[in-house]
Amino acid sequence: MNKVILIGRLTRDPDVRYSQAEESVAVARYTLAVNRRFHRDGEQAADFVSCVAFGKQGEFAEKYLRQGIKIAITGRIQTGSYTNRDGQKVYTTDVIIESQEFVESKKAVEEREAAEYGGRQEAPEGDGFMDIPDGIDEELPFN
Repeated sequence: MNKVILIGRLTRDPDVRYSQAEESVAVARYTLAVNRRFHRDGEQAADFVSCVAFGKQGEFAEKYLRQGIKIAITGRIQTGSYTNRDGQKVYTTDVIIESQEFVESKKAVEEREAAEYGGRQEAPEGDGFMDIPDGIDEELPFN
């Protein structure tokens, strides 16, 4: 069985591209910083995991994921290799996303951003609820 479950923060905004096929498919790539439970002094306290999301998951990443957001992902590990321009073989390891979801509330994100930027963030207007985007109705588990 090849199943991965991770919780971490995006190190930067996702890089989203669309395939050149007849029906283009979104391909989102991002790196997830996953804290280690235990670490020795002087060692890195997080692992940086490359993630790839295709299709609807890629579109979701493009619309909703940003640097610093904490998410939970499930997927599978996929390894590969290619030869770079210098003729050297490069090995890759990615998590292919099957699902991704938010781990913290929008309010927690806004509070963290306000603390990081010294309170220079303006408070959002509205009632705190997000509008359901057009075209996502068929993906909702309820009607």
